[in-house]
Amino acid sequence: MQISHIRFWKEDLALSRPYTIAYKTIDAVENVFLVLELSNGRMGIGAASPADFVTGEEVADTLEALETWAAPLLEGQDIRDINGILGRARAMLADRPAALAAIDMALHDALGHYLDRPVVQWLGQVRAGMPTSITIGIKDSIAEMLAEAEEYLSRGFKVIKLKIGLNPEQDAEYFQALRRLAGPETTIRVDANQGYTPEGLLHFAEATRDADVEFYEQPFPPNHLHWQRELPTNLAALCAADEDLLHYGHALALCASPRSYGIFNIKLMKCGGIAEAMRIAEAAHRSGITLMWGCNDESAASIAAALHAALASPATRYLDLDGSFDLAHDRVTGGFELRDGALYPAPGPGLGIQLC
Repeated sequence: MQISHIRFWKEDLALSRPYTIAYKTIDAVENVFLVLELSNGRMGIGAASPADFVTGEEVADTLEALETWAAPLLEGQDIRDINGILGRARAMLADRPAALAAIDMALHDALGHYLDRPVVQWLGQVRAGMPTSITIGIKDSIAEMLAEAEEYLSRGFKVIKLKIGLNPEQDAEYFQALRRLAGPETTIRVDANQGYTPEGLLHFAEATRDADVEFYEQPFPPNHLHWQRELPTNLAALCAADEDLLHYGHALALCASPRSYGIFNIKLMKCGGIAEAMRIAEAAHRSGITLMWGCNDESAASIAAALHAALASPATRYLDLDGSFDLAHDRVTGGFELRDGALYPAPGPGLGIQLC
């Protein structure tokens, strides 16, 4: 079953709720969409959301990579040769992981349509669905933060991720206030987005010791593994690698002793798509490292791809797949169903998405 036609384009996606993290404020995102058409009329859809502050890839780089390589890599290829196609794509696009991710998920979606099966099933589904966290960015006041939290709790979310990383003492006050509002039954994790020093993390951890922090995402700047290894063992085990984990090679290094992190945050835009993510997931599983599956501000197309991969790994313990919730508009529908704060794959073959 051959790929007969390829098209891709940039889409400006405004956010209905801008937010702040430790080093920037975000109010809009640009995604790149890729569509593969098969000779039987079926199609596969992928999307890229480059993160220049993580991987160095900007939207212009993604578009240039697709303009250069999409046609020679994909046109006329048999969709059943997905592993061979992806092997060649990885060799050409190693430094453009978001472009690679768009190609990867479009291939998986198209093959799912060819097989008439959801992607998660032929990856090896181990879970029907899971709760996802929803993120509260850094706010100017506790009152503003609590108002947003009340909204999310009223919508049925049971896991909240609180962005921190500017001031450990103030961050602890925010966290304690959120815990009082949400109660003990709500799970709360934090993401410092590289904003802390070891002293800052230890101060925050001590100030919230009795407030049940689930875990701490990427507290330090990347390439500061010596700081991670200086932490008490129990605290390091509750830290999740994000910007320190960009690809499979990083995963292998982080699985080795001495162990720096107890949790890996896999994002398709960092590693290049489903196939590479599953390699990272297997390495983590063999090493006893648990997985969170995260995202940027992304279309439901790539959120669905991450969800299918997450539900096919026995190492998965956490989802942070809220990247499409605040998009003012999207170019696809479907992909997942959100029920009581948990995500389930939408019915249908492939990734369960349709262009709109």
